[in-house]
Amino acid sequence: MGNGGLLMENLVPGGLASAASRLVEALKINSISEKTRRGRLCVVKRRNFHSEQLADLANLYFRMANVPIRFWSKVEDWRRWELGCFEMLNGTRFKAFACGTSTVCLQKLPGESLWDHMTRGTLTRHMLEAAAGEFRRAHQFWSEELQGRWSHGDATTTNVIYNSKDDCARLIDFEIVHEKSLSTASRQADDLLVFLLDMVGFIPNREWLPFAISFLKAYGDREVIAELRKQLLLPGGLAWIWWGVRTNFTKPAKVKHRLAKVRSAIKELAIHGAASAARSRHKRRPSISCHKISPGIPRPSSRTRTINDKAKAAFPGMPRRLPTTT
Repeated sequence: MGNGGLLMENLVPGGLASAASRLVEALKINSISEKTRRGRLCVVKRRNFHSEQLADLANLYFRMANVPIRFWSKVEDWRRWELGCFEMLNGTRFKAFACGTSTVCLQKLPGESLWDHMTRGTLTRHMLEAAAGEFRRAHQFWSEELQGRWSHGDATTTNVIYNSKDDCARLIDFEIVHEKSLSTASRQADDLLVFLLDMVGFIPNREWLPFAISFLKAYGDREVIAELRKQLLLPGGLAWIWWGVRTNFTKPAKVKHRLAKVRSAIKELAIHGAASAARSRHKRRPSISCHKISPGIPRPSSRTRTINDKAKAAFPGMPRRLPTTT
């Protein structure tokens, strides 16, 4: 473990965790409520006062810490991305629309977040496999903004809703976007990493590796999983603060040990990766439902374009972590 890890070990028990958590709370950019609009129960997200300045401040930290994500600071850019992503992924059944000058209304998705299941002790491998399938489906869409296949940027368990009635997982909360400089594989691997980091402090030791590997097997993309393996290393410097947030301030020694287990297991996983990827492609393809698209909004591509993008992707392999703040 590097100096950053040792520093984190010493400071977290002394109050860094609570201080950083208070900072994240103070940087909340949106207010969220539930209302009935047009006969539908909706989640209403409204940009707070000084949200643009707060987003710019957070983005300055991300650049200094080499964290490859950013908030949408301008309201119009955020609304375009939030609505576009929601409609792209969920628009076949659920509605989203702008209301007011700084607000979006998103039809509430049925089910509960995987975070709620995880903290309650009801998370199962089947739920994780459903989440992996949805990430894989979402990662096939083309994004004009990113000039490559789409990625979430804030793929925590909080932002994955699982509905047991239709055995379906869906993604929400598109406040954050990856830096365009990252390759497609790096961005999508970062989504998987954020998801695993969110779990690392809550899953019992006997279940950690089986849960993590079930998730990765169900996801099935060998290229992205190989990139993820490069990212399963603890960072140093300022990025440590947000790794603390991402891991819910789990002790770094525990994080390091659990990520090392996943790194080792991925070697074995790679042997069977091709078959898993083929099965995943046939299970669930991206929706191609029609909706209004403006410049910069992610949109589904033809299968040819997806294949070409995969063939051209580079592999710089680096991302660090960011906070979940909405």
